[in-house]
Amino acid sequence: MERISIVQGEHAVVARPNVVISTVLGSCVAVCLQDSVARVGGMNHFLLGEPDHRVQQQNLSSYGIHAMELLINEMMKLGAARNRLRAHLYGGANMIAGLGLIGSSNAEFARRFVEAEGIAIAHVDLGGTQARRVEFQPYEGRSRCNRVVHAPDPVVAPPVRRPLQNVGELELF
Repeated sequence: MERISIVQGEHAVVARPNVVISTVLGSCVAVCLQDSVARVGGMNHFLLGEPDHRVQQQNLSSYGIHAMELLINEMMKLGAARNRLRAHLYGGANMIAGLGLIGSSNAEFARRFVEAEGIAIAHVDLGGTQARRVEFQPYEGRSRCNRVVHAPDPVVAPPVRRPLQNVGELELF
């Protein structure tokens, strides 16, 4: 099986069997889309839903609003039809308390976008506080998501106590 790994700001579209697209998510969101008639599918990975300021061209794909259009347009070039798309939504965890609800905001954007575009939702695994590893088989339209469980704290051996050597006289008062 061929594996294509994507990271934040990237997407991949495939129209052949035996390919898996994968990514790891925290507060980011990945949207997997598939057209089961054309056997075309793809995945994106975006950092934020919509920019709140002017963004340089090279950074646009980190935003869901642009990443979704890139994904859909590339799928349509390979024969997909918008009205046949089905979505799988993953990520949007609120992993760091001090950063607010970035993950929730990303998840809400993804839901709003696919609903506004009339894209059917096949599966949703959004929110929570854990990272996710997502694998998507675009030709078959199957996905798998595993939560990344925090590793246990390392076991620390108790310090070795060595007897003090007589280095001189010490007077305590």
